[in-house]
Amino acid sequence: MLRQAFFLLLGAGALLAVSTYESEILTWRQEREAKLKAPDGWLSLAGLSWFHEGANRFGKDPACDIPLPDGPAHAGVFEFHNGKVTLNGREIKPDASDPIHVGRVSLSVIQRSDKVGIRVKDPDSEARRNFHGLESFPIGEQYRVTARWVAEPRDTPILNILGQTSPSPSPGYAAFRLQGQELKLRPIIEEPGAKELFYIFRDQTAGKETYGAGRYFYSEMPHDGTVVLDFNKAYNPPCAFTPYATCPLPPPENRLAVRIEAGEKKYGDH
Repeated sequence: MLRQAFFLLLGAGALLAVSTYESEILTWRQEREAKLKAPDGWLSLAGLSWFHEGANRFGKDPACDIPLPDGPAHAGVFEFHNGKVTLNGREIKPDASDPIHVGRVSLSVIQRSDKVGIRVKDPDSEARRNFHGLESFPIGEQYRVTARWVAEPRDTPILNILGQTSPSPSPGYAAFRLQGQELKLRPIIEEPGAKELFYIFRDQTAGKETYGAGRYFYSEMPHDGTVVLDFNKAYNPPCAFTPYATCPLPPPENRLAVRIEAGEKKYGDH
């Protein structure tokens, strides 16, 4: 099959001919790394503290309930009562898009099942300063698979690294053949109104070439009974880069008995 190609400029003026599909994946990888390295990206996570009932002091003083890497020694107090968070009398909703800024850091209230806490982001975090780039498998078009879509709506229990299990809506599953095996993956809907399907999976490279807990990727919604799975866009969860994330783990049915030598490899010692 003929493929369109273009030339990628390399160092010393060298040119590399790549297909349009390869150029798509290369662009995706660049954008992925740029988001990861952004001042408010996952690498900027610098703390996670869970609220206790009552007053929760925050500031640079290590004695604070929520210690910060920057700002005043005593920056303020979050009040936490009966699951509700207030600051200076104003209620702060969990997982809102308006963080609180203290010095160079930002604070966001998050909720994970019955736990409510504060996530701290610092553009000068150690993880961001020491980031040394992502490594991926070679691009392989055989890992872009057109799967048969089976509509089977149900809630799927998803365990996270905190040990919490929450039901997530799943509209069905993708059935496909790879490396001579018949396989299935069940995606979830991350949030109401989502336009993509979210896959949490683990394969036989996990703990060796790839992150031990598994990897993620997205697909478009099914169309005419099929869905395209692109494992070249499989990526590491935030937990591969920071201890302050609360990543979901692959459900048992998404643990594949094949090696998926595509997408991101493990980062550092993870």
